[in-house]
Formats: sequence, structure tokens, C-alpha cells
Amino acid sequence: MPLRIAFQMDPLDRINVAGDSTFALMLKAQALGHALFHYVPQDLTYADGRVWAMAHPVTVQRGGDGHFSFGDPRVLDLGSDVDVVMMRQDPPFDLGYITATHLLERISETTLVVNDPRAVRNAPEKLWVLDFARFMPPTAITRSLGVARKFLADHGDIVLKPLHGFAGGSVFRIGADGRNLSALIEQFNSTYVEPHMLQKFLPEIAQGDKRIVLVDGEVAGAVNRVPAAGEIRSNLAVGGSGQKTELTDGEREICAALGPELKQRGLLFVGIDVIGGRWLTEINVTSPTGIVAIDAFNGTDTPALVWQAVERRLSDRKPG
Repeated sequence: MPLRIAFQMDPLDRINVAGDSTFALMLKAQALGHALFHYVPQDLTYADGRVWAMAHPVTVQRGGDGHFSFGDPRVLDLGSDVDVVMMRQDPPFDLGYITATHLLERISETTLVVNDPRAVRNAPEKLWVLDFARFMPPTAITRSLGVARKFLADHGDIVLKPLHGFAGGSVFRIGADGRNLSALIEQFNSTYVEPHMLQKFLPEIAQGDKRIVLVDGEVAGAVNRVPAAGEIRSNLAVGGSGQKTELTDGEREICAALGPELKQRGLLFVGIDVIGGRWLTEINVTSPTGIVAIDAFNGTDTPALVWQAVERRLSDRKPG
């Protein structure tokens, strides 16, 4: 069944076509015969009890003179003019992001929003993971220098990162000598109003940080992201390299624990990060990435799985 799909995302001229997961989803949707629209979050409007967006019909292609082409802009009533809204703008998970979830929640009874805006708002990536603390490395969330010093004394080698950071930004390793700990906590406290995350440093990161993608609660695939020389950050966006991989028993246990909860919450497209085959560090629900690399290594078609899950959800909504 042809669908009308609105992509709420970043400007299309800024994306990395070669590896962008949203662009891969768009290509597959277009190949399936769906009609695509594009708008940026700043173009959301609430008026007269409806949620609107100034959107462009869009066609996409890989290669050629350009990777997208816009039609004439039109005002879309997101509650009636489209079947699906894909909320795919990149973090930061800030007040703008939260406001967008509140607005999209108002159409979610008539239009399928992926991922569910309530669930996205209630599952910030470095906080919701605390519900699965049995799989996490030792962790503290604090603004206190005293707590940070004790955490370092207890664990000897730690990582400090922003609670709502993304793409590997501002991640620091602090050794047992505590050098720069005070300065970093001072800097973080002046930069961020929220607490910060401290975790025990995991030497296994040298062998990689595995991104596992789950579609409607089921494992779709994984890629191992290996840090560049001299780095502790494995994100592909900061120079990490991808490797073909398989899941360990520990990773399968994590996925089995997460899967039913993701499905129940309407989190159709999720990426989790696991180090050392057993340490869960993040649950990415805002705009997870990695499917292009996963499909390249495994010969799979993760975008097809996503659209199949979307169609199942739409079918389940139909009366009778």
C-alpha cells in the first residue's frame, strides 16, 4: 500500500549520503512506491487544534547531479495529510527536540510517528539505560566534584561525558592520577545545567564498541566500531572504523531483555551500544544510525525491515 511519509529531519543538503541512515530509509521508501515529504523541526506549527508543517515533496537518488530534488512547498496537516511521520532529526536532545515530541504527540492517534514521541521523550539515551543497570558498567550521574573523586578512587580509570551528548562529543578519559578531573568537572558544570555521566573505563573499547540495531524489538544486525589510533571514541562520525561482527551470548541476552520493552513503547528503530560483548552503555532512540554499514557487511536490507514494521503497525491500527 503506498504511504505518505513526512521526514522530520535535518536539511538534506547537509547529510552524508554515503552513510546516512535516514537517507537509506528514504531511498527504500521511494523504491516501495511511497510518497515522501521533507521538513525541518523548526517548521512545525500548532494552530486551530492542528499540527502543521511547511514541507517539500521530495525525490531522492544516490549519485547523479544531486541526491535530492524538491517539489513546490506545501502546508501539510500532519494529522490528516500523511500516514507516517519519521522523526529523524539529529540530537542534541534539547528543549527544541522535547517540544517537537509534545507537538507530534498531538497527532499520534491518527498518524503513526516513528519513534513514538512519548517514548522518545521519556527515554533519554543515557538515562533510560539505567533501567537495565544490570548490564551496565559502574556508573555515576552527578555534578559533584567530591562524588567524581570518590568514583575515580573506586574504579581507578574512568570516562566523563555529557548526559545528553551525541556522536562521541566531549568524551574524556581520566586516569588514576586524577589529572584534569577538577578542571573538567568545573568546565562541564559551567557548560551544562544537567548532571554528567561518569563510567568505569572499559579497556575492551580497544576491540570496538558494537552498535546493534533492533527493529520493532528484534535484532536486525550489528556493526563493530573500532576507535582510531590514540582514540577512546569509536563513533564512525569521529573517525572510528566499521567491522563485520556477530553477537555474543551476552549481547543476545541484552537484546532479549530490551526487545519486549522497545516493542511495547513503540520504539520501532533503536540502536544500542555494547562494549566487550556484555556492557550496555547507551540506548539510542532519537535518531539511531549504523544501518548502511550493517547492510554493507551483511548483505541485509534493514530499511526494508523498518518499513515492514511500519506497515504492521499501521495495519494493527485499522478497526476490525
